[in-house]
Amino acid sequence: MSSPTSCIRTLSSILSSVPSSVSSSSNPSFSLLHDPTISAEISSLLRHPDSGSGDNNLCRWLYDTFHSPDPELKLVVLRYVPIITGVYLTRIALRKSLAGFEAILLALYAHETTARDGQPVSVNVPDLSQPSIYHDPKGPAKNKATELNLAVISPTLEPHGTMRSSRRARIVGVALELYYTKISQMPVSSKIEFCEFCDIWAASQKTEEAKAKKERMIPLPWELLQPSLRILGHCLLGSHNSKELLEAASSANKSLYHRSLHDIDAKAILATGSLLRIEKMASDPKLNVDHTEIDMSNVLSL
Repeated sequence: MSSPTSCIRTLSSILSSVPSSVSSSSNPSFSLLHDPTISAEISSLLRHPDSGSGDNNLCRWLYDTFHSPDPELKLVVLRYVPIITGVYLTRIALRKSLAGFEAILLALYAHETTARDGQPVSVNVPDLSQPSIYHDPKGPAKNKATELNLAVISPTLEPHGTMRSSRRARIVGVALELYYTKISQMPVSSKIEFCEFCDIWAASQKTEEAKAKKERMIPLPWELLQPSLRILGHCLLGSHNSKELLEAASSANKSLYHRSLHDIDAKAILATGSLLRIEKMASDPKLNVDHTEIDMSNVLSL
């Protein structure tokens, strides 16, 4: 499936209909990504009780589409990562065949393994033991090599061709990491779906409704939680104007915070609690202070 035209033709045999505006579009890949009718039907099919099996036509289509050389078609597949991971993780305990979902997740994992070429994902962080640029150093300057502080966001990936329980969180987490790298290009509806599944995964037992969700509560190791919080951070603080997304992300983060308290997971409590405080600061003008701004009332006029 190398072209958007052939991709749409195959999809037409799976869905009830494909809008003519998509097939006749000057940019069919973009239309596939953002068309609400197609997104709604694909999302519905992925949530179907019989979805995710090895012979599922939609899973096969998503798998083949991701292997297209067209990068915009890969975005179409990434748009459904929240539903694929969400449904997959909540059905693990049912011991049903989910080979179709697993094939897609393994394809995403293999793509990232190749792209990273044996290197971890890391960032440079400031060395707080060194004076800032606004202060005069009081001691001898250190070698620049010692000032390099690397924080590993995602460790080196090992090739995996099968989905095992011991690898599941890592493989699914990498799929979410890949989704996060393209999140600015994802439709709002896709991000809302992710927030909704975070609520289900957390399954806070504080209400009767939550207690009914207990059977769907899943383990949340750091491999899953870290990329999830990065996605939620974008949903809460990103440059968008969707009130629905903000509410969904806020609800999801609160659920994950209560879940981390329930699990007595110190690392998760610190991360989710920090995101809650950042959200509060961003939404409260009184707390959103620019400390680099000069207060002119304190400036002496000559």
